[in-house]
Amino acid sequence: MKHLLRYSVVTALILCVAFAAVAQEKAQDKKPGVLAGADLKLVVPTNYFFDDQVAPVQVRNAVAVRAKDGKVVTAGLVDTSGYSTDVAQKYQGYLITSKKITIEGQTLNPGQYGMGFSGGKFRVMDVGANDVLSVDSKVDDKLARPVPFKAVASGAEYRLYAGKKYVTVNVD
Repeated sequence: MKHLLRYSVVTALILCVAFAAVAQEKAQDKKPGVLAGADLKLVVPTNYFFDDQVAPVQVRNAVAVRAKDGKVVTAGLVDTSGYSTDVAQKYQGYLITSKKITIEGQTLNPGQYGMGFSGGKFRVMDVGANDVLSVDSKVDDKLARPVPFKAVASGAEYRLYAGKKYVTVNVD
């Protein structure tokens, strides 16, 4: 009976060590940085609710960044064709953050938002289309091949681009 108990304890310890190793390996798989491929598809919504309407997300124009703590910030363009002109002028997409971030030095709390670049500004709005944050956007004239939407690592921060316009986002 003592041998059975001893073997059970040893087996339990071995299983604990194995599970801990697998858990650590899974955590290491979630490296910080810009997500791509299957990792990106896991966090990008197919539709987004904003200003009492649902719009399809343009997955090809969606980005996500994983912070050092594993939290994710994702943003992307949506089809705004069903929105009124005044809303569509400042709302081009969604921004979802599971942690506090800063955009051009201004703090944005965790949540789900509408966002857009217009009139030299980057605006973030709550889902009711009320302004939450507005910062000046910058223009990168050296960008050789602008695309509709992308995220690029820039030192410890990230640049969120819409064509040649961008803002700097800090997720850590």
